[in-house]
This record gives sequence, structure tokens and C-alpha cells, in this order.
Amino acid sequence: MIQQIEDLGAKPYALSLHTTTPSLGLAISDFNSESRAHTWDLGRDLSSYIHQYLVEFIKPHTWEELGFIAVAKGPGGFTGTRIGLVIARTLGQQLNIPVFTISTLAALAWAKKPQNQQKSGVIAVEMPAQRGKVFGGIYEPSADQSSIRALLPDTVFTPETWQETLANWQSEYKLIKATSNLAITVGSILELAYLDWQEGKHPHWFDAQPYYGQHPVEN
Repeated sequence: MIQQIEDLGAKPYALSLHTTTPSLGLAISDFNSESRAHTWDLGRDLSSYIHQYLVEFIKPHTWEELGFIAVAKGPGGFTGTRIGLVIARTLGQQLNIPVFTISTLAALAWAKKPQNQQKSGVIAVEMPAQRGKVFGGIYEPSADQSSIRALLPDTVFTPETWQETLANWQSEYKLIKATSNLAITVGSILELAYLDWQEGKHPHWFDAQPYYGQHPVEN
């Protein structure tokens, strides 16, 4: 659920996209009275239909009502991640609004954070990568759920190195294994971007870059 903090002012809505898997996730919110999120399993048709779904999803609002865009930057599929970033950058440029890029793993950690606001809890997130590798990241949501901190930023590991990293971690943690249905965390993408917005961050669309972790044709 999108946290209600304060409005965005003249442009009251924000939009997020999640395209790092074959599923498309979209969310929109004014962080006050209206929040919507939906996912579609588009598979290989993602690139063909994403614009159509965007246009329909944003109704009855207009593009000019958006105060910022948020997008999952990866890790994830190369093509899907690129599609999401290109669309987010284009919207940011055309609308002259900030574009926030949020880690796929951070969004999952945020979605799985403890519901008890007096407990922070360390969350390790694991996700399959190409050529037998894994993506791993370790995050700590704040106890008041106002931020999330990367204790170990997203990195590509061999399975053995990742297991060794976890075995040597100096505090308790909860391990979350990412599945293919990551688009359902599109609301978390929007929440984390909004928390950054609250801190006065307004990243330029030009600085929105993907995190692939691995090159698709790398040996």
C-alpha cells in the first residue's frame, strides 16, 4: 500500500513501471486518496503492447498531471529492462519531470519488509542470473519504514560465493528468493521513489540508467 505522506503540489500524480520480467507492472498514485496498481503477463508481446496499456492505465488522468516517473532499473531481463528505461526517460524528457530508477531487488525487499514498524530487519534478496550466476543484494528497511538502506548493493555472484557471503554475514537476516512474478512489486517501486522525493531528490531523466549486471552476450 502506498504510504500517505504529503501531496506533490501542482502535479499531484506519479507513475511507476516494472518491465524487468515478461510481466508488465504499472502503478499510479497521488499519495493521498488514490492509488492503483496492475500487472499483465505479456511475455514476448511486452514491447508491442506496453504503450497501449500505458495510455489506458493512466486514464482518466493526463500525462501533464504527473510529478515524477519511477521505473525498475534491474537486475532482470535485458530487453524488458531496456524498454522500461527508454519509456521512463522519454516521458521524463517530454514532461520535464524527474525519473527515479529503483533496484528490482530493493523493491522486493521493501515489499517483504516487516509489518511491525518497531522492527527493521535485514533482508537478503537472491535472483537467478545468466550462465549459472545469481544476483544478490542485502537491504535494511528503517524501523519507521521511511527509507531502505543497501548493506550490500546488487552484485553478480557465483552460487558458491553468494552462499559464502550469506554464511559470513554478521547479523540475522531473512532470505527472499525472487521469482518471475516481480511486476507485482511495482507499487514498491513507486513508494521508494516517493520516499526519495520526500528527501528533496529530483533526478534528471538523462541520469536514469539500467542495471544489467551482466552483458547478454558476455562469455
